[in-house]
Amino acid sequence: MALPIPMADLWRGDFLESRHLGHAVLCDETGAVIRAWGDPDEVVLPRSSVKMIQALPLLASGAADAAGLGPEQLALACASHNGAAIHTERVNAWLSDLGLGDEDFRCGPQMPADREAREAMIRAGAAPCQVHNNCSGKHAGFLTLNRHLGGDGDYVAPDHPVQRAVLEAFETVTGETSPGYGIDGCSAPNFAASLTGIARAMAWFAGAAGREDGLSRGAARLVDAMTAHPALVAGEGRACTELMRAMGGRAAIKTGAEGVFVAIIPELRQGLALKIADGATRASELAVSAILVELGLLDPAHPAVTERLEAPILNRRDIETGHIRRAPDFP
Repeated sequence: MALPIPMADLWRGDFLESRHLGHAVLCDETGAVIRAWGDPDEVVLPRSSVKMIQALPLLASGAADAAGLGPEQLALACASHNGAAIHTERVNAWLSDLGLGDEDFRCGPQMPADREAREAMIRAGAAPCQVHNNCSGKHAGFLTLNRHLGGDGDYVAPDHPVQRAVLEAFETVTGETSPGYGIDGCSAPNFAASLTGIARAMAWFAGAAGREDGLSRGAARLVDAMTAHPALVAGEGRACTELMRAMGGRAAIKTGAEGVFVAIIPELRQGLALKIADGATRASELAVSAILVELGLLDPAHPAVTERLEAPILNRRDIETGHIRRAPDFP
């Protein structure tokens, strides 16, 4: 078992104040490991980084087409969104088309991360609804699949038909039997896999457009939706949205809580999975940016990239006191 390697360093003046270690794996379409940093066999909970896998049964079952879902809904099914109006208005319309309401969700309410939406809610003295939850698009997908399957309302239960379908898809595309699950922040089970298995799944998505089976066709539609609508996948100021825009649709990327990030790279037919050992998002954003620059997919001079590869550390007077940068020899 290999140890995690240094990926991101935080400097305060001339002092190395903090160092983030992590693991990462790059796989090709055959599932072979092209390159690994740290331990490729590290087993992780991928959290929200694998929402595109959780959305696969929605398409493979025919539920998405039966409900008339388009690319915007499919992007939201893969999203960890900010709760901005562009997100909540679309999810509410989706629910309405299903004949359902906010009370049918099982994700729980969450204050919007979007500043405009959050401040409007505070001024109005209003409380957040479940539609504001960053996972409400994924849950709208679960509800659509649940209606198609005829399941009961507790669609997040691990033994529910919806989650059994998710597990089957997860094990199919990772090529592994999941060793178990944890319950995610939105109450749905989150199945564990090795980083190699997750990278293998992302590479499988990357090559999906060249295959004709139903599961692959669904995967290709999800990738296209994510790259066509990056603002729906996350939101303004977020790494997923800004870096996908910077790549001009060349890759689909997705963050997950606790320092996880994945990338689907169709032009290379490769997939990437990474995990920061201490769970730091600032380090996972730097690490995925650095690897995508190394692969020639991101311009190192693009503002969305420099903001993450050479992020300044400001104090409360907006004085720059340090910066975060990639560790020596990474990637």
